[in-house]
Amino acid sequence: MVRAKVVIRNLTGLHLRPAGILCNKAILYKSRIQFQTDHTTANAKSVLSVLGACVKCGDEIEFICEGEDEQEALDSMIRVVEDGLGE
Repeated sequence: MVRAKVVIRNLTGLHLRPAGILCNKAILYKSRIQFQTDHTTANAKSVLSVLGACVKCGDEIEFICEGEDEQEALDSMIRVVEDGLGE
C-alpha cells in the first residue's frame, strides 16, 4: 500500500468534469484506488463516490493505492490532480 497527499487547486473543486477525469484515470489501473479527506473516504474509480466526498478548492486529499501497480497508479493520480484535472 502506498499513500500521498495532494491539495486540490481547481477553483470549483471536484465537480462533475474533474471527477470524471479523475475516475477515467483511476480505472486504467488494477490497484484499488481511494482517497481520504478530513471527513470521508471515496473510491476514486466511482464518479458518485468522488462527487459525494464534496472536495472543494484548497482541500487536501490523501490517495491510497493498493495492488500490483500501486506505485504507478499513485504517481498517475497525483500527476492528474497537479495538472489541474482538465481545467
